[in-house]
Amino acid sequence: MDKIDELISIIKESDNIVFFGGAGVSTESGLKDFRSKDGLYNEVYDYPPEVILSHSFFLDKPEEFYKFYRDKMNPNSYKPNIVHYVLTDLEKSGKLKAIITQNIDGFHTAAGSKNVLELHGSVKRNYCMDCGKFYDDKKVFGSSGIPKCSCGGMIKPDVVLYEEALDNKVVNEAIEKIMKADTLIVAGTSLVVYPAASFIHYFKGKNLIIINKDTTPMDNTATLVVNDSLGKVFEKIKNSTIKS
Repeated sequence: MDKIDELISIIKESDNIVFFGGAGVSTESGLKDFRSKDGLYNEVYDYPPEVILSHSFFLDKPEEFYKFYRDKMNPNSYKPNIVHYVLTDLEKSGKLKAIITQNIDGFHTAAGSKNVLELHGSVKRNYCMDCGKFYDDKKVFGSSGIPKCSCGGMIKPDVVLYEEALDNKVVNEAIEKIMKADTLIVAGTSLVVYPAASFIHYFKGKNLIIINKDTTPMDNTATLVVNDSLGKVFEKIKNSTIKS
């Protein structure tokens, strides 16, 4: 039995699966990640991307922030991929109880998944920093300069920037879901970004599965490690698990 077949067998035997996904889930749709050799951090800008995407830079130089944000963070010319759709099917089957994602593109929801915990927020939601009014992403990506609310306040994407804390409610729910899971599937993440990577330590279930092209610091604690592309893995899961 190869590793993907072993994974399929585990999915079939599981009743409470939680999926924890990183940038590798979105790169299957064509989006760039941050840390790979072709990622945003290895491109050249006037300021380093990790500086541009910080809370202090957003407040100090909002026009520069939005220039980068519109150019590099807009997912709307891309679509959900097979990973998103297979997870939706697994959720409908009752096996998958939650999706915990570090991505901000909103693709899990767009693919039809309901129980999605977005650790780093979503570009799909934006709010006025003065009055709190919410706007969709069309308001931000369709504007120029600094997007403003009808009240005149500056609009901020509802995403967690560097120097900002994760939402406690989302964090607590994510930890609770992980603690209750019998199988945790970790996919498309290097498991080096904290605090998100630390969530894996709360898992006390039977099967810890890691699917990633490269090795991760948690590989030696996993039940099963699959070093392959997510597209290939989930294509095989779709053809085997969902139909059974």
